[in-house]
Amino acid sequence: MAIHPIDFRYGTPEMRSVWDEENRFASVVAAEVALANAEAAYGLIPETAAEEITLHAGEASLARAKEIEDEINHDMMAIVTAVTEVCGKSGRWIHYGATSNDILDTATGLQIKDSLDLIEIKLKQLLAVLLKRSDETKILVCSGRTHGQIGVPTTYGLRFAIWASEVARHIERLTQLRPRVAVGQMTGAVGTQASLGELGHRVMTTMMEILELSPVDVSNQLIQRDRYAEYFMFLANVATTLDKIGIEIRSMQRTEIGEMEEAFGSKQVGSSTMPHKRNPIKSEQVCGLARIVRAMVEPALQNNTLWDERDLTNSSCERVTFPEASILTDHILSVMIKVIEGVRIRPENVRRNLMMLHGVNMAESVMIELTKIGMDRQDAHETVRVASMKALEENRPLSEVISEYPRVTALCTKERIEELLEPDNYIGTAVWQVEMIIRKLTQVTE
Repeated sequence: MAIHPIDFRYGTPEMRSVWDEENRFASVVAAEVALANAEAAYGLIPETAAEEITLHAGEASLARAKEIEDEINHDMMAIVTAVTEVCGKSGRWIHYGATSNDILDTATGLQIKDSLDLIEIKLKQLLAVLLKRSDETKILVCSGRTHGQIGVPTTYGLRFAIWASEVARHIERLTQLRPRVAVGQMTGAVGTQASLGELGHRVMTTMMEILELSPVDVSNQLIQRDRYAEYFMFLANVATTLDKIGIEIRSMQRTEIGEMEEAFGSKQVGSSTMPHKRNPIKSEQVCGLARIVRAMVEPALQNNTLWDERDLTNSSCERVTFPEASILTDHILSVMIKVIEGVRIRPENVRRNLMMLHGVNMAESVMIELTKIGMDRQDAHETVRVASMKALEENRPLSEVISEYPRVTALCTKERIEELLEPDNYIGTAVWQVEMIIRKLTQVTE
């Protein structure tokens, strides 16, 4: 019976398959095979042995390894024994010169590499969707908000472009961290490579070339966990971007705002008791699971503070953190792609909110104009501030209130004030910025 929601509710088949037992076993076997071939290349084991190991190692089974582990209580030696059994006389060379974590950490490197490949694909898909929505809404003027309060106008296109730019930086980060985190090692019991002698570094380099991983420069019994901590922090950073987007969608879907809403199926149910509800459950799921991904950063950092050349406190922890963080990050990426694709924008509500304050949210525009045509900037700020407060208190249009100030009308006609209070006239370079981002980032999605 499934217990963890990853088994039945969250996660994509492709990312689950990276971290399932069978692939973990296969990755360990692949590392053993690569080691044998690297050692044969330098005459440390017979070439015929490497050939036989390559031919037959894949016949070893996870089930048999588990049987052996039940007897000897050592997972790595159980796999070594299971592979040895299917490789005939050449099995004697399996794991030659290696310590457990040479193979286990290298297998983790293979899994990280595959995980990053999948996440990169999803990030590029999300980026493409964000750029598309940004282009569609680049002239849709809306209320900017700071501190939860309506401010000067912005555009929905700029909002999507800002998110797109952030996702593009994650793609850049992924490219930069890949050689640091998708790594393997063959360094022996305490990192000296004594078991392989002077050929140790060359064997490790060749082994990693076979596996398409970066070799460590130096290590002790295991790969230093600052590398893995960077991987987890990257996942947490990606998850936080998705959390940010989800929060904005949820906020804009509030009944009182009503500017955006998740796609809602014709038969979808929003509440078991309130039939009218259309809840942003996908964005809420993303925000909730992002908390779990971020929670993996602390144990990842602590896993780097091991005793001397190593202890075993990282092992049990990583059996949980790697699958959970990787699978959940991939999952919420997939969810957010669909959310952004289907999110509905209600222009009528966007306009209603933009005009809600009857021009008070355009106070900056008037202040800038008054300063430009002769008033001291600080005086202009205070004049418009006092007029804005009065307009809010009396629930009157700012144009009406500020036109009662002779020092303002002496510089600016009522017609000009009306122009200054039109939101569509005060979006600066927003459209240009969106078009620039689209030109710059479209190639990243390819």
